[in-house]
Amino acid sequence: MKKILFAFSISALMLGCSATKTATTSAKAVKVKKDVTAFGETITAAELKEALYTYASDDFEGRETGEPGQKKAVEFLKKHYVSLGIPSPISEDDYYQEVPLVKQAAPEVTMSINNKEFKSIDDYVPFGTAANGTTSVDEIVYAGYGIDTEGFSSYGDIDVKDKVVLVKSGEPKKEDGTYVVSGSAEGSKWSNRQQYGAKQEAAFNKGAKAVLIYDDKIYPMAQRMGRSGGRISLKEPKKETPQRYFFFVNNTLAKTILSTIDTDDKAQTIKMPFTMNYVGKSKDIDSENVVAFLKGSEKPDEVIVISAHLDHEGVKDGKVYNGADDDGSGTVAVLEIAEAFKEAANNGQTPKRSILFLHVTGEEKGLLGSRYYADMDPIFPLKNTVANLNIDMIGRSDPKRKKETKNYVYLIGSDKLSTELHELSEAVNTKYANIDLDYTYNDENDPNRFYYRSDHYNFAKNDIPVIFYFNGTHDDYHQPSDTPDKIEYDLLENRTRLVFYTAWEIANRENRIVVDKPTKKAE
Repeated sequence: MKKILFAFSISALMLGCSATKTATTSAKAVKVKKDVTAFGETITAAELKEALYTYASDDFEGRETGEPGQKKAVEFLKKHYVSLGIPSPISEDDYYQEVPLVKQAAPEVTMSINNKEFKSIDDYVPFGTAANGTTSVDEIVYAGYGIDTEGFSSYGDIDVKDKVVLVKSGEPKKEDGTYVVSGSAEGSKWSNRQQYGAKQEAAFNKGAKAVLIYDDKIYPMAQRMGRSGGRISLKEPKKETPQRYFFFVNNTLAKTILSTIDTDDKAQTIKMPFTMNYVGKSKDIDSENVVAFLKGSEKPDEVIVISAHLDHEGVKDGKVYNGADDDGSGTVAVLEIAEAFKEAANNGQTPKRSILFLHVTGEEKGLLGSRYYADMDPIFPLKNTVANLNIDMIGRSDPKRKKETKNYVYLIGSDKLSTELHELSEAVNTKYANIDLDYTYNDENDPNRFYYRSDHYNFAKNDIPVIFYFNGTHDDYHQPSDTPDKIEYDLLENRTRLVFYTAWEIANRENRIVVDKPTKKAE
């Protein structure tokens, strides 16, 4: 009797243990669905601060494109994604999208005008790339403001093919003070920051061999750029380099050609000998974007890109330009957003659409990493890219902002291509963040031109809806004093959470947001 009772007790005990274990295992397997705020709250000021104090430290040497500090930065980002378990979209363990660049060192140039020798950098600054060559002409064409557009041309009937062309900055006005080109009080691209590219292109399209641009105000900046060691640009597919030479020139050189240039706008051919010899200098640079990818659960082919630039200004005159706000703040924000999305995925709440976390290189050199991604080697087809949320400087306050509340962020571009994106952004903020959304700089014609000055623009120009999150500039902008101790981490936390919630809504809504205001013509 005792033996039978003992055996029964052992069996019951074993059965009970097995049932308990099964129930426990089942409980672990079933995730309790959480509200999105549970994941948003994993984004904390403390974690942002910890990451930024490393990323914007002197050890990273200012993260200049192609330099050792930038290599440390990309390794830091890769390790973070590996630790989170977020894979690369390229291949296992390869989180780097190689971005081929070329550094155009100052070419060796000799120039003589009217039998007088002028010195490179002191009197003229070469820009761009051109084939080695010699130019010798006996006349120079002065084309006034160098404008060539429908309804107005500075060139008149003068032929400039294979000639040297001199133009000056600005654009003409009528007697009533309105501009000739626009017909209004608003200037056009022929007098803003776009004028230099527009004027050289106009001359080259007419066959000019060399273009000299006279702008006394900007010349000191051109000199500084000329002395800085050369411009970095994307390495284009191998092709023949044209003999098209472009220079900024100083007051002395310009007035050697035409003494009345400041007041004379009339196109004319000036008999004057000009000789130049040009020998280009360049070297290849290796740099990379960092990419990580969370595959969507229901619409994996539709991709939302969350971006920030990983580079900064490097070391100048022995001083490290840490770039804590620009764009260390955006970089660590993307890392925290990625962690929040991964936390959701670990809880069985993977977003419906895919998320690409994109850290781009060379932003400070001309939006190079994002241009390479968008124009040359998109990892995912642009037609499948739903939106780009770009974060560039969200850790500080704008001292020029007149409103008292510091809980704000400037939004740029949200309404340019998609009404739905703008309305979604507003609704998300009302529901989750309650930040003052400031649209002060949301204007393509704003003199600061912020719409064109960060990486979102390379997506926007391809009709991909964008939002650019920005806190404005400050006294430490592009200075060695942009350090992590000056970041307002409570603001950084709030703004980062806003971007996360916005991305979450875009990723999980039933229908893809519609581009109802495209800029490109249908092909």
